[in-house]
Parts: sequence; structure tokens; C-alpha cells
Amino acid sequence: MSVLALLFLIAAFGLIGWVVARARAARFRSATARRFSSLPQHYGWYVAIWTLLPALMFLAVWHSVAPALVTDAVLATPAAAALPPPGLDRAAILAEARNLANGDAWGAFHPMSERLAPAYATAQSRYDWIATAVALLLAFAGGAVTFLRIQPAFSARSQVERVVMGLLLVASLIAILTTIGIVASLLVESARFFHIVPVTQFLFGTHWSPQVIDARDPGAALGAVPLFWGTFFIGAIIAMAVAVPLGLMSAIYLTQYAHQTTRRWMKPMLEILAGVPTVVYGYFAALTVAPAVRDLGVALGVRWASSESALAAGVVMGVMIIPFVSSMADDSLSAVPAAMRDGSLAMGATSSETIRRVLVPAALPGVVGGVLLAVSRAIGETMIVVMAASGVASLTLNPFASTTTVTKQIVDLLTGEAEFDSAKTLAAFALGLTLFVITLLLNVVALIVVRRYREAYD
Repeated sequence: MSVLALLFLIAAFGLIGWVVARARAARFRSATARRFSSLPQHYGWYVAIWTLLPALMFLAVWHSVAPALVTDAVLATPAAAALPPPGLDRAAILAEARNLANGDAWGAFHPMSERLAPAYATAQSRYDWIATAVALLLAFAGGAVTFLRIQPAFSARSQVERVVMGLLLVASLIAILTTIGIVASLLVESARFFHIVPVTQFLFGTHWSPQVIDARDPGAALGAVPLFWGTFFIGAIIAMAVAVPLGLMSAIYLTQYAHQTTRRWMKPMLEILAGVPTVVYGYFAALTVAPAVRDLGVALGVRWASSESALAAGVVMGVMIIPFVSSMADDSLSAVPAAMRDGSLAMGATSSETIRRVLVPAALPGVVGGVLLAVSRAIGETMIVVMAASGVASLTLNPFASTTTVTKQIVDLLTGEAEFDSAKTLAAFALGLTLFVITLLLNVVALIVVRRYREAYD
């Protein structure tokens, strides 16, 4: 039985359990006038959860264990006696046989794979039926046991809430453990890099050329200052120069001048920009904005204007993060007490003076928090700078010149056939750790600013 069909059957068992448990609870509730701690749907959800949960947990574990069991069963067949010793060739033959058995391949390079494919299909079918029987048995047993527990004195609501709390706890632990794993991997690999290259050379060196590394002094070619400057120049200067004015002015217009009908249409249209995939922005930057920026530079007399300029990547990145700035500024302006605006207007100030001298200063902490969050989003952007920025690390103030960023270099260092023990490849982890620390600090500062703002106006 296919996985989809099995999941459908388990879901059907859960639905049946929900319906019959709810009907039984409604029946004994209608037979008496006493007050109950749970509604009929609580009993239904209680049975449905314990019908679905054991079966789905078993399938999750089985999905990780079954491939090894199938392979062991195939290796125990006489057809596997002619396999080569354990190694890459043996693994390749078994992988081809598995693909043939599953219908994922039309042929195999090794004749042994075709002889093992029937054994794979037989073992896979046998273990699939075992998994189906066990999953359905667990679903039926879980539903039956919980259905028998439905009594007038039984509090199903507390049981359901306990299960939901457990699921929420597991979800939060997964998020926390994932973050810990990411940080741990960065720390371990960065420690290996800094064992080869001194921290001071990496953080304060001004020459970045990982393609040409002297084995006697690898840190001489791995100074990351040009990367940090390029990231700051593109993400924090150019992008913010585009996003902050446009985002703030759009928020002021939507909150203070726009009619409600206009606001209902324009705000979702503005926020659509946040949902556009970054690779689309990258194509737009590389194919449309970059040539236009280069032609503009040539028209202004900049003969060396590049089509992979900092200005092209920064402008598109700024457009991408306009919704971040606009949304935070919108919320901040809306949270300013109406009495402040009305008092200013009552004193004879115009609307523009009220906005400039009362509303914006009052909302400034929230606006600053939004800007800092937008900066952290901008300096971590990858696809736009990969497709529009250059790979040349340079310390320049010319927006028409080529420059690169940390994320661009991480992509370049980790693509291709590179040794993971080399300083060149390990430098990507050091760059990632540095970028992680910078974005973390920016987010912490932004959250502190926003929290103070909320405390002032709650």
C-alpha cells in the first residue's frame, strides 16, 4: 500500500473516531441536566488525537528504519552473494537496484543491479505491508481504548489541552535545538578555521583573495574587511537609502492621508513585495536594473561603471525591504495616541507640521526598531547579491564600482569541488559565524527599542 493511501486510511480512522466519540458524548450529555467540564467536540478530539498520534509516530520512526531493514533483507538473499566488498561500488549497485525496484529508473549501469531489483521489490513490499498492518492496528487500538474511556465523569478537555501543550513544547524544542545545532556547527568549523588563520588577520585584514592562498601564511589572503565593507555598503547604506524614505513616506501616507478604501487596497499591494521570492528580485536586478545602472554611470562620465555594481544590488535590495520598514512605521504611527495629534491640530498646527513635529518623533523608537530589523534582513540577503553583485572584494565608496558581500563569498566558497579541510572552505563558516553575530546583535537592539516603545504607549 502506498504511503498516501495509508495516511488516508489513518485519517479516515481519526475522522470516524471523532464522529462517534462526539455522538456518544452528546448522547450522555442530553440524558442528564448536570454540568460537564468538556464539550462533545473535546471528546471527539480526544479520540481522534489518540487514533492518529500513535500511528503517525510509528510511521515517522519506520520511515527512517525501513530502508536499512530492506537492504539487510536483500543482502541475505542468494542473489547478493556476488556483490563486491563494502564500498562505493557496492553502494552504487544497491542504489541502482533500489531505484529500479521503485520505478525511479529505466535501466542500470551494472548488471548486478538488475538481478537484485526483484529482491528489493519483494523485501520492500513485505515491509510495506508490515508497516501498514502495524499502523492500522495502532490507529484502531488507540481509538478503541480512548473511546471506551468516554464517560460522564471523564474530563476530555484537560486531556486534549495536555496533548496540545505537549505538541507545542515539542515544536518549540525543535526550533531551539535547530538553532543550537546551527550555532554549534558554525562554532566548531570556525574554531578549525581560526586554528589555521589568526582571528586578527581575518577580522582586520584588508586583502581578500581565497583563490590564491600561500600555505605558509594563509591569513594574508583571507582578510575579511572588504567583505564587511561591501555588505555594509550595499545592505546598510544603499538599501536603507532606498527603503527608509520610501517605507516611511508610504506609512505616513497610508496612516494620515489615505482614505480607508485606498488604504485597504494599497497596504496589501505594498506588502506583496515581501512575498516575492528573492530569486525573482535577483533576476530583476541582473537583467533590468544592473544594465540601467551601468548606462547611467556611463552617461554621468564614469567610464569604468560595472554591470555588477553595488548600486544595482543595493537598490533592488532596498525595494525588497520596503515592506519591513513600512509595516513597522505604520504600526508605530498608528499606536501614537490620537490625543497628541488632535492637540497639535487644535493648537493651529497644519497636518504636515503635526506629522513632522509630533507623530514622527513620538513613533521614532518603533520606526528605528523596524529599520534595524530591515538592516539585519538586508545584510543577510543572498540571492540578490549572488546574481547582481560582483565577486571582487574591494574597499570603495563608488556605487558604480564592483564590490562583494559576505553572503556572496559564502556561496562562492562552498560551491564546486573544494576540500573541507582547507582554509579557503573553512573561511565560509567563519564568515557565517560573523554574520550571525552581527544580525543577532541588530535584532537584539531592535527588540530592545521596540519593547521600550511599547512600554511607553501601552
